[in-house]
Amino acid sequence: MREVRSTFNDQARGERPVPASDQALFPVGSVIRRVHGDVTSMMVGGVAALLTQMLHPGALAGVWDHSDVNADMLGRLRRTARFIATTTYAHRDSAMEAIAKVKAIHEQVGGRLPDGTEYRATDPWLLAWVHVAGAINFLDGWRRYGEPGMSGADQDRYFAEHGEIARLLDADPVPRSRAEAERLVREFRPELRTDERTRTYRDLVLNVPARSMAQAPVQLLLKNAAIDLLPPFARKMHVLSPPLAGTVVRGATYGLASALRWAFAGERYRTAK
Repeated sequence: MREVRSTFNDQARGERPVPASDQALFPVGSVIRRVHGDVTSMMVGGVAALLTQMLHPGALAGVWDHSDVNADMLGRLRRTARFIATTTYAHRDSAMEAIAKVKAIHEQVGGRLPDGTEYRATDPWLLAWVHVAGAINFLDGWRRYGEPGMSGADQDRYFAEHGEIARLLDADPVPRSRAEAERLVREFRPELRTDERTRTYRDLVLNVPARSMAQAPVQLLLKNAAIDLLPPFARKMHVLSPPLAGTVVRGATYGLASALRWAFAGERYRTAK
């Protein structure tokens, strides 16, 4: 448990797990709290989300040009995880503060792509891509390792709830159902690209150095599970295939997910404290 906490929280900076509140943006019992409360599926879905999002040259450029991604990939992963936790579980005042902070950062992010095209992180269309690519992977991670029989109605509710955060970030359009999300991804497909920067970013995401010997095999498993989870078009564009058979990866990851749920059962991640 200590290893997991240290992965998500920079203890050197005094970070602690985000406390859940019954005054959050989303009430206890909401689907988004159920999906985002599972450690394993969120780690797998988070890596898959980053790899999918960065297939859009505008999304990649914003990170590449304006962050220390080459030297601090773990820090980026932590910040993303903390934003999701804060906007899902924390008191609504903390959630709105986190959203305002991200919007202020977006105001400073812009430039030109290698082909000369201008990009801005405040572009609602670009924000829509980042949102939908993330939401689909988070949800599919939960469906694979937490709730394989999740109903279509609950999947739609997840997109509707997660979309509230996207709208607060000024994304547009924002899908309200699984069908709308899949349709939006298809609309974006002609804009997606790979190049040397994409490949470098892919390798950075998939090869974050393990922080201990005990962590290394778990990290390898989660990496393969993320590759396995990627939408087929994204896996093909990244020229990736898990070195282990899909059934082996899924079985081992499901076992890890079950063990972590048992270990954290008393902490009530999906409910208010």
